[in-house]
Amino acid sequence: MKSKLLASWTGKLQAGSWGISIQAGGWKPLAPAPLDEPNIEPDGAGRRAFLKLGAVAMAAPLLLQSRMSTAGDDDDEVAPPVFPPSPPTRPWQERLPEAITPLAPVDQLTPSPSVTANTAGGEECGRGPHQRHDELTGALGAPLLYALNAVERPDWQFHPDYPKQPVWVFESDNPDKSQFSPVFFARYGQPILCRIRNKLPQNHTGFGTPEISVHLHNLHTPSESDGFPGDYFSPNKAGPTLTAPGSFKDHFYPNIYAGYDQQKTPLGDPDEALGTLWFHDHTLDFTAPNTVRGLFGFYLLFDSLDSNNEGPQSSGLRLPSHPYDYTLSFGDRRFDANGRLFFDQFNPEGVLGDKVIVNGKIEPVLRVAKRKYRLRLLNAGPSRNYELYLARANGVVQTFTYIGNDGNLLPAPLRNQVKVRIGVAERADIVVDFSRYPLGTELYIVNRLEQITTRKPGNVKAPGTQLLKLIVDRTAADVSVVPNVLRPLPALPTAAEIAAFPVRRWVFARSGGMWTINDQLVDVQTPRAQIPQGAYEVWELVNIDDGWIHPIHIHFEEGRILSRNFEGINVPLAAHERGRKDVYVLRGPETIRVLLRFRDFKGKYPMHCHNMIHEDHAMMLRWDIV
Repeated sequence: MKSKLLASWTGKLQAGSWGISIQAGGWKPLAPAPLDEPNIEPDGAGRRAFLKLGAVAMAAPLLLQSRMSTAGDDDDEVAPPVFPPSPPTRPWQERLPEAITPLAPVDQLTPSPSVTANTAGGEECGRGPHQRHDELTGALGAPLLYALNAVERPDWQFHPDYPKQPVWVFESDNPDKSQFSPVFFARYGQPILCRIRNKLPQNHTGFGTPEISVHLHNLHTPSESDGFPGDYFSPNKAGPTLTAPGSFKDHFYPNIYAGYDQQKTPLGDPDEALGTLWFHDHTLDFTAPNTVRGLFGFYLLFDSLDSNNEGPQSSGLRLPSHPYDYTLSFGDRRFDANGRLFFDQFNPEGVLGDKVIVNGKIEPVLRVAKRKYRLRLLNAGPSRNYELYLARANGVVQTFTYIGNDGNLLPAPLRNQVKVRIGVAERADIVVDFSRYPLGTELYIVNRLEQITTRKPGNVKAPGTQLLKLIVDRTAADVSVVPNVLRPLPALPTAAEIAAFPVRRWVFARSGGMWTINDQLVDVQTPRAQIPQGAYEVWELVNIDDGWIHPIHIHFEEGRILSRNFEGINVPLAAHERGRKDVYVLRGPETIRVLLRFRDFKGKYPMHCHNMIHEDHAMMLRWDIV
């Protein structure tokens, strides 16, 4: 089947039935003539074959040829692509909103949500039934209802020096259009039922694909609501792990702690709580281009400890709270000579952006009050890594307090920090005390980590690139605190118990121009591991090459790093890595040993490199909880 598919697609490329159009937004495969094979996407192999053939057969006119040989690269003769630079922009022309606007729930959804997919009368795609829905809502109460639409917003302006242009975003029925990305405020113990509608133009031009599969990274979520890559849908297309297309999909987010079945509390283990989560499109083979187009947002999760209440009456931590709790996303982008967003989705090296959008804007300004802020920093990809500093205009770095990594509060704050490094999909929560500065003070969030290819970053070099300007422009009351203890870590099993757990070894490498795990490409229909529900395992993540790094994401549960072995030497963990993690930045040559547990739900989940280029070019696998 796969060889016939490949031959069929090759023939159509040669015959011209598959074309490539260069649109304002980038490359696009033109509509094909009908294929002889009735099912052209059994597991994504056909789509990947086309992407690979496109990379080989179609030479992009925008590409400037260069050669770069990397030790261990089996594709030494194929250099990473080099693109013309984006047109210059004047800094500090755009202003971000002074506070984020959280999404509001809706009173009802039509048709009404159901445990099983409403494929007959409601045009819902063919998902699996919501696991434990009646049990959990019976214990916790009815879910809050939300509606989110994937749409093309026609007139977004990344910068006044660039034209207004279409982007793809998630938005509510009544969106705040000053925000590029939506933000949920959710609470543990309050389930959510979110209807996500696909309203993307099915005849779109440019890169990307108008199907969606929305992954809420890294909520403890039933598999049918996880946003599995094969669960992509549109009104006329269903992914290989769905049973039918549809115009929407209902996602059940129970908002329980991992360890619910152990009943440490009625909600599970509060030491497993998450805080800063995000969601993004995860469509098989198209995560990078769809996310580059704009399909991502934040999901902030609160509980009695991290409560979004800084007042003296609060029994929680009293961390800086809304509107002084602010989300900041950083994403690398590249623009063509006309100032329009560009991406090459065919090349397994992808496109490294030379502009960084912060909340959808290039070099924006955020005006802040003279008080403490919680800044939630997200690397939204697709490929660039950041080492971020807070600095004055003259480059003198300023201190802040580091309180959270990925979705997790640290056990104790790391005070007087000057930098945070985040790979793709990593998050860092910091608290900046702007009360130290006179009104009118100008500060900058600066990236000092050099990077010239999508493969890995280079050296740290001052003064770096200023990404966001902060101006202290007003006073405001501040009763927030950053206590010396944040959230305790869950107790680990004993060393003897850990030594007895099953060990799985996963080697992340490159073969034939594609990215592999244990020498295999992704197959979303076949699990590479089947794990008993509730079991512990140790996973060894291995990168044998020093030519690239891989930010590895394991869906569903947080892990604990047991050790890092770099170039044959065990190295100490950084302070922010000694807690719980969901992204593990794997350098090379290196092995990271991670302790995981698989609780409360069953079904299919993926592991993948979160360099979205590597993920789309097959560095992903499916594992199941059984």
